[in-house]
Amino acid sequence: MRQTLPPTELIVAVMQDELYVLPDAPFPVRQIQIVADTLPLAAARNAAAVAATGDIIVFLDMDCIPTPTLIADYAGFFETFEGLLMGEVLYLPGDTAVGELSYERFAEVAVKHSDRRGPPAHGIEICNDYRCFWSLNFAMRRATFLGLGGFDERYVGYGGEDTDFGKALAEAGIPIAWIKGGLAYHQYHPHHMPPVHHLDSVVRNAELFETKWGYRTMDHWLHAFRLMGLIDLAPGRPIRILRRPDAADLALTGQQSHQPYANTAVVIRLLEARLAATREVAAAE
Repeated sequence: MRQTLPPTELIVAVMQDELYVLPDAPFPVRQIQIVADTLPLAAARNAAAVAATGDIIVFLDMDCIPTPTLIADYAGFFETFEGLLMGEVLYLPGDTAVGELSYERFAEVAVKHSDRRGPPAHGIEICNDYRCFWSLNFAMRRATFLGLGGFDERYVGYGGEDTDFGKALAEAGIPIAWIKGGLAYHQYHPHHMPPVHHLDSVVRNAELFETKWGYRTMDHWLHAFRLMGLIDLAPGRPIRILRRPDAADLALTGQQSHQPYANTAVVIRLLEARLAATREVAAAE
């Protein structure tokens, strides 16, 4: 409702048992409920796209707050670009009050993700590596999305469906680009990186990706899981889960209240340092 260019409609893909209680808006608001035993991210995005009536569709994760110019920014770039566009994302810390939307306050406290490259200084920049695709804030023409077949709904639970979609884009010759603008603020919520609480689906979806494309994805998460002793990554055979994550694993990977986001790279550096220290001790003995 704060957009400088109002949306034609808002479609909410609901992945919970009850629909949301939403305020009245000056544009149509529809909720589509996607019922599944596991997190149906791919199916939810596809259902929203099929239901949409506009030419351009903007996908935004529920935990992201769009800035007032987000839709206008995307619309402006599509005047000269055909492909997938990724808007900016900044992260809010846990003590940010969201009761009253204050974009000035958000701008003061939000931070960039250290593991993600930022937007170009201005305009648009093509990404030549499909793995840069990030599904929490992006836009493309509806016809292009549907022509590609949308997300592969065999990916269920957390992990891999967006990398698979990026690979499909690359195979189809559809460009992926970052833009300066289209900014959304990611709200704080506790989570784990690497996502040990989604161990089973990450393993399953990594193997599905390998079956489809000939190699695995989510290597950094799998590497961290191996260092933690959660999985066996022996080459030439399926990934084997060795044990379930325990309290120590959750503490290691969990986002702290002072952190705007949890960070896999930090965890991997810590695990590798521990491993190196253990080897030094063993060598000395």
